[in-house]
Amino acid sequence: MFTKKLIHRFSATLFLLFSITLFSTAVSARQLNDVTLPDSVTLDGTNVALQLNGMGYRTKFIFDIYVGALYTELKIKSRDAAQKLKGPKRVVMHMVYDKVEREKITNGWNEGFDENNGDEQLKQLQARLKTFNTFFPDLKKGDVLFFDFIPATGTRVTINGKVKGVIEGADFYSALLDVWLGKKPADDDLKEAMLGVEEKLPDY
Repeated sequence: MFTKKLIHRFSATLFLLFSITLFSTAVSARQLNDVTLPDSVTLDGTNVALQLNGMGYRTKFIFDIYVGALYTELKIKSRDAAQKLKGPKRVVMHMVYDKVEREKITNGWNEGFDENNGDEQLKQLQARLKTFNTFFPDLKKGDVLFFDFIPATGTRVTINGKVKGVIEGADFYSALLDVWLGKKPADDDLKEAMLGVEEKLPDY
């Protein structure tokens, strides 16, 4: 038979293990309502652990469209600091709106590139941007997109676990990053959140 002392010790051990499990879950991921993202990732083709720098909502009018997140080697707080990092990077888009048509998505990329690049830069990027735009179907709630920068390879686009294509050139990823972090970002609040300045995380 179990003694009361043994039962008490066993119960305490179970409680400790349960607490450790909860704590481990809490520190290994961050959550924004229904969207949970890991605190760190290592991109395929690299051996560098990236940290979740910040995450927040992309909103349009009163609607939340997607959760955007930035992963970098080092914690950064500015657009310039992000651009100076030459190693791997990742931007995540986790769709939370019911549906966004392909045309609106590609128009958004075109507008973001136009507003954050000069004419000469746009000339150098235009053909690759056209190819980039072919990667995108209509997007729906729950779709997850990765925009990965792999040094010596370029920009890799993955949608729901399937690689859609790769765009060569570090300059392309730099221009793409400015869609979120540039002087005229898609969403000012999201820019601050991705930079870790104003993370829209739930209160506990």
